[in-house]
Amino acid sequence: MNAAPMVALVGNPNAGKSALFNALTGARQKVGNYPGVTVERKAGRMSLADGRPVELIDLPGTYSLEPASPDERVTRDVVLGRQEGERLPAALVIVVDAGNLDNHLRFALQLIDLDLPIVVALNMIDMAERDGLRIDADRLAAELGVPVVATVAVRKRGIEALKAAIGTLAMESGRRAGGVRTPPPSDLAALQKRARAIARAATHETSGARRRSQQIDAVALHPLFGPLLLAAILFVVFQAVFAWAQAPMDAIDAGFAALGSWVDTHLPPGFVRDLLSQGVIKGVGAVIVFLPQILILFGFILLLEASGYMVRAAFMMDRLMARVGLSGRAFIPLLSSFACAVPGIMATRTIDDPKDRLTTILIAPLTTCSARLPVYTLIIGAFIPARAVLPGIGLQGLVLFALYAAGVAGALVAALILRRTVTRGPSPGFLMEMPRYQLPSVRDLGIGLWTRATIFLKRAGTIILASNVALWVLASYPQAPAGMKQSEYSIAGRIASAIELVVRPIGFNHEIALALPPAMAAREVAVSALATVYAIDADSTDETRTDAALGVRMQASWPLPTALAFLAWFVFAPQCLSTIAVTRRETNGWRWPAFMVAYLFCLAYLAAGATFWLATALGL
Repeated sequence: MNAAPMVALVGNPNAGKSALFNALTGARQKVGNYPGVTVERKAGRMSLADGRPVELIDLPGTYSLEPASPDERVTRDVVLGRQEGERLPAALVIVVDAGNLDNHLRFALQLIDLDLPIVVALNMIDMAERDGLRIDADRLAAELGVPVVATVAVRKRGIEALKAAIGTLAMESGRRAGGVRTPPPSDLAALQKRARAIARAATHETSGARRRSQQIDAVALHPLFGPLLLAAILFVVFQAVFAWAQAPMDAIDAGFAALGSWVDTHLPPGFVRDLLSQGVIKGVGAVIVFLPQILILFGFILLLEASGYMVRAAFMMDRLMARVGLSGRAFIPLLSSFACAVPGIMATRTIDDPKDRLTTILIAPLTTCSARLPVYTLIIGAFIPARAVLPGIGLQGLVLFALYAAGVAGALVAALILRRTVTRGPSPGFLMEMPRYQLPSVRDLGIGLWTRATIFLKRAGTIILASNVALWVLASYPQAPAGMKQSEYSIAGRIASAIELVVRPIGFNHEIALALPPAMAAREVAVSALATVYAIDADSTDETRTDAALGVRMQASWPLPTALAFLAWFVFAPQCLSTIAVTRRETNGWRWPAFMVAYLFCLAYLAAGATFWLATALGL
């Protein structure tokens, strides 16, 4: 029985390969790993017009057959027939961005020289036309010597024509000799020159869209104005997180308060009522109330990514990254870590140099992930006055900006030290492609925000809820006799008393010591844990204390140096089991996760201690 012919989708990053793969295969996809590496293998089945099946694989994006990362090495080896456990592709579909033809054709020319059956998918042709570029596909096919099909993958335009071309190639491949290919020697500079000449011959520019993009870049990438623009954008983002979120946060808080009152009023006293009221509603509600702030932050991140500005930010950061021994390739994983360190650490697979990659993994938890935001905003809201320091500039937003800056500074300093000690080695360069500026799609932004909200609420309903229920049980039993605080007499309280001996010198109190262990599950659990502890300890005869907001209770019992030390702790502490687990998987052992946890906890302890001691000395 003959296996279905295998066709590989190959091309530069951001050419739209994945969208084209989805359009060709639909839901008939399988995702696995290539043997011996952590590079994902994405394969699917496609049916031709005559019913013949074709196996399609979506290869990682690369710029040439000279790999600069494990992903790119897999692409090269598959294309040349060297990849273990993989057949030589019967044909290649080279996906190129029609709006960036001169850059994408260089790799296409290298692939065409391999003498494999090839069709070029001239993808995102609609975006090129919108930018005033008219591309003659027939002229391009004549220049390249292979068929060219114009496509718009996201709208399934040109898909049937592409399938027909693939079918023709699959028949042609049966008449060619297989076996491992050896790429002919290539001069990348000469290839680039040839690519530009072909692109010029096949393209006619009808408007000044590119010139406008270059004019914007003249400011956005300027050595002086570019960094100032980036700092200004980030500053506005953090101001907006506080200024725009208050009304929806108050509404959510009032909703949970009403729900808690309903439970207290309608359920009989006992285990179930206390669990629901103190452990579930007050604990989980204390975290969900921060959803508006998280969505505002991610709304800005999605907006910057979709507009094409985020890559420019990475370009400007490259010089700074090089000063601490990292390449610009590290910026994208670190940027992803602002959402969550787990995908950020997984994104380090695109970094070729092992020591560069290891350093990026080890510092990724220092970038401020969204799980820290509930902790930051709770403490800032409770202890930092909501007043303006300058017109339009609030003190609370300024402090939040400083915390994010502290995380970035900590990551850069840690990288500098690591690259000069345990991960010493040369810093390689990297190639970055600038996407075009574009107006973000409202639909895409909506989908992105919905996805983030779903992830956050799912986390609140699983990890945070489970951690909180476990903490409530441990903090509620055994029942304290009259005159003793429940949070000190309970099982959790006695564990916290032992931890308190270690953290008391840096200003942490019993409640913080009790909240730290469950926060290992996820950082935002610290907020729900504090809410649960205060709910358990609240005097039920004092309605004012029972119903007071968490921030107000903390304000009444925490000195300011303790609150500032708590913030400093969360800038550096590696309190996330998922991050530790993915680090173990990506480094193939426990040695580096143990090193990472040890140095980050030491850093957190020293930072919290220094903050507390300094604030106390200043009389704050």
